[in-house]
Amino acid sequence: MHLLCGLGNKGSEYAFTRHNVGYLVIDRFSERFKIPVRKKDSGCRIGSKDDLVLAKPDTYMNLSGGPIARLAGKLKVPPDRMIVVHDDMDMDFGKMRIRLGGRDGGHKGVRSVIESLGGKEFWRLKIGIGRNPSMPAEEYVLSRFDGDETQGLAEIIDIACDALKVFVFEGGPKAMSLFNRRGPE
Repeated sequence: MHLLCGLGNKGSEYAFTRHNVGYLVIDRFSERFKIPVRKKDSGCRIGSKDDLVLAKPDTYMNLSGGPIARLAGKLKVPPDRMIVVHDDMDMDFGKMRIRLGGRDGGHKGVRSVIESLGGKEFWRLKIGIGRNPSMPAEEYVLSRFDGDETQGLAEIIDIACDALKVFVFEGGPKAMSLFNRRGPE
């Protein structure tokens, strides 16, 4: 079994903000592979097909860990078969990086997952959202993508979905070798 989790904030006012890129990836993966994410379980909205579960914590970003840990525990998914998709301000817009383990990098949603799981040895798919030095970080992550970014966002999300597919069918190391640092062409 694999568990693919997208981090974001619940509520329509956050729907297309930078901080919700994890939700956007799970929504697109759900659409592409016809796995509706509708049911509620363990504080997440989930969809499942065969041995694959998609999840979006039905909380605010900073509380994501509890629902993810409960769902992973209920499903008995080991950390090496789980990947958390989230935004990263320290990476240029559209770049992505897959890794196993590591610190939270100041990302409060990832920190919540680490604390709730009791360890950091789970896979992450980090998607760069860039940074605006003239805007406080908390304000920036809750802002919407600008016009130029919006044009490239669909391609970035599709590439992230391709990376998740490789993660599920060929493993994390293969996904890392194919997708790390990649962005829109």
